[in-house]
Amino acid sequence: MNFLGTILFPFEWLVSWIMFLFHEAFSYLGMDPASGWTWTLSIIGLVVIIRTALIPVFVKQIKAQRGMQALQPDLRKLQQKYKGKTDQLSRQAMTQEQMALYKKHGTNPFAACLPIIIQMPFFFSLFRVLNGVSRASAEGTSIGALQPDSVRQFDDATILGAPLSSTFLGSFGADGNISVIILSVLMIIAMSASQFITQKQIMAKNMSEEAMQSPFMRQQKIMLYILPLVFGIGGINFPIGVLVYWTTTNVWTMAQQFYVIRRMPTPGSPAAKALADRREKKGLPMVPLLGERKSEPAIETVPEPRAQRVQPQRKKRKKR
Repeated sequence: MNFLGTILFPFEWLVSWIMFLFHEAFSYLGMDPASGWTWTLSIIGLVVIIRTALIPVFVKQIKAQRGMQALQPDLRKLQQKYKGKTDQLSRQAMTQEQMALYKKHGTNPFAACLPIIIQMPFFFSLFRVLNGVSRASAEGTSIGALQPDSVRQFDDATILGAPLSSTFLGSFGADGNISVIILSVLMIIAMSASQFITQKQIMAKNMSEEAMQSPFMRQQKIMLYILPLVFGIGGINFPIGVLVYWTTTNVWTMAQQFYVIRRMPTPGSPAAKALADRREKKGLPMVPLLGERKSEPAIETVPEPRAQRVQPQRKKRKKR
């Protein structure tokens, strides 16, 4: 076992174990154990488990993203302060002040990527499990928690005529399967489109005007088109089962973002204004938004009472 396999082995075992439990549950409910749909629902169940466990991380990601937006004005001032200074002391001082800003706003540049980073070991583990099904089935060996019988059953499972362990690239030639090619293309399109829509609705509805003008926004616009393209190109080498997983998790993310944008929008964004309008029409009070910076209560200055002026008393003149 190589170094990567050693690292991913616990994740492979956990992924295959969760899939096996869902497969047994669906089989107990009356579904055909050998059906590809039973195994497909098991993969979807795996997505539900992982994404549910990531909800606290997702909340931290939202707070981190809004913290990054809130510190953009301070960050621009800091960049102007050290503009043109390239000596080591100035660069070190700028880095320290940047870290202080991140700490003040409770964020960091990498927090927004945390959910996808946590998901990657599970994704690669699922890829390795599904990619090794055919070999393990031929050798009669197990993969993670899947025993040889389950491995063989999974290898024979198909949906719409496409084996779950087959890939787009592996379906050409004499033994090619047109069902795998068509289903892979459709799922790659769905996977890329759901990711694009998720990022697009964030940028169009859930960013303040100030954030739209920041350098961070320019990077987001570039990533809006690059990421779906990268995953789309990479998808041609993914087994059908992995495409099921990635498409399902992208749809989950899209629905999750829709809920957050509608119910907990970024302060100052078009979605926040729309929420305020909806609550105003219903006669409901506004509630603090997630990540909104609380304004310090104004200290009312009570004017000191003015001392009453003592009127001079008129002296009585003596009668002549």
